Amino acid sequence: MVISDLPFGTTDWAAVPQTRHPGETGEALWRTRQFGDVRIRMVEYSPGYKADHWCEKGHFLLVLEGELVTELADGRVVTTKRGMSYHVADKAEPHRSSAPHGAKLYIVD
Repeated sequence: MVISDLPFGTTDWAAVPQTRHPGETGEALWRTRQFGDVRIRMVEYSPGYKADHWCEKGHFLLVLEGELVTELADGRVVTTKRGMSYHVADKAEPHRSSAPHGAKLYIVD
């Protein structure tokens, strides 16, 4: 990732409009900022959320609240709790997430 042409700034996430993204079950609410090729999101998963697709996008992800269950295509299942993070490269390991009790995430991709 190369971050260039980006002056210092702040984000009031409460002022960033939400977009709704339905999952196989539940929904994700995204607040998104785009800075060139870098996307930053504050994402809230409803309790019972399960992704409706396998993701191949690379991410740096920090769990702010709740916990996230991530299933990898090779069969591994990883639980990431509040204060924990994960990282994965583009097209490295397909994954999909669920949040049985809901979660709030900060994601850079």
